[in-house]
Amino acid sequence: MIIDTTEVQDINSFSRLESLKEVYGTIWVLAPIFTPVLGITIGVLVIVWLEREISAGIQQRIGPEYAGPLGVLQALADGTKLLFKENLLPSRGDTRLFSIGPSISVISILLSYSVIPFGHNFVLADLNIGVFLWIAISSIAPIGLLMSGYGSNNKYSFLGGLRAAAQSISYEIPLTLCVLSISLLSNSSSTVDIVGAQSKYGFWGWNLWRQPIGFIVFLISSLAECERLPFDLPEAEEELVAGYQTEYSGIKFGLFYVASYLNLLVSSLFVTVLYLGGWNISIPYIFVSELFEINKAYGVFGTTIGIFITLTKTYLFLFIPITTRWTLPRLRMDQLLNLGWKFLLPISLGNLLLTTSSQLLSL
Repeated sequence: MIIDTTEVQDINSFSRLESLKEVYGTIWVLAPIFTPVLGITIGVLVIVWLEREISAGIQQRIGPEYAGPLGVLQALADGTKLLFKENLLPSRGDTRLFSIGPSISVISILLSYSVIPFGHNFVLADLNIGVFLWIAISSIAPIGLLMSGYGSNNKYSFLGGLRAAAQSISYEIPLTLCVLSISLLSNSSSTVDIVGAQSKYGFWGWNLWRQPIGFIVFLISSLAECERLPFDLPEAEEELVAGYQTEYSGIKFGLFYVASYLNLLVSSLFVTVLYLGGWNISIPYIFVSELFEINKAYGVFGTTIGIFITLTKTYLFLFIPITTRWTLPRLRMDQLLNLGWKFLLPISLGNLLLTTSSQLLSL
């Protein structure tokens, strides 16, 4: 039996085409997964660099300057160093809880990014319960911290984990009530609908002006949820060595570090979406209100503008938590809980009552 060489070449080219299709199919599946992760990682590196530069300015220091231009690669160098450090386990601790804890913290925060709209029609999951899904998922993170503290078999770590759980429960309730007020104003719990409701009235339609009390309560509660100074009681160095992170080293310690900055970024993004108009830029006296229409009309160009506007607002807002860290002293544990239960909870309840009354009267 004689096979023609042209037939062999056709068969080979067909098999190469099929394998290329499989490769492209795999890339097409993985690209939507890895693109947001890469973007979020770069966002975290930018926050770390910003925090170091701003804190250096506040304290009249130079800050990072050697690793890359203006020290932009310093955070990457620190992460690489942690990646190659030895991973130690406590001899008498619960190794399963000790290992699972950091992963739960990071994964629960990463899932929150799925409901954040970065631009018009640029959101991973536009759900009807978007904002409440974020609150539900973010409440899982303290469980990871509690597991880490308990699994370390260390009194300082366990105290840090308990403080993290108590702090999260105390400040989640005012945070949820503020989000509920926003949902009532927008007649929706979808993050995309909330941004759309603010865009109808331009700059003065932002929920920042319609909910000023809610914005202040949301800001304080989100700082406490992120465990930023003056609310960093779970990892207070002077009292608890390093809190729930005491026994950790290497990549697991790095995961806690990443989780805190991921949480800070997601809180700032939600402030932008809920209170600052999201991707919509309608600043008075500057005639750029057509940009929202551009977002609807043009695909890639409009989405790029939307992402740029959202990230600009987010990083400008980040100056508040960063400067707060270096200007306010740490609270005591009783002061922290009193602020949450005795002040923020009644204020947020009153704000919700006012919002509900105004909505009923406007019907």
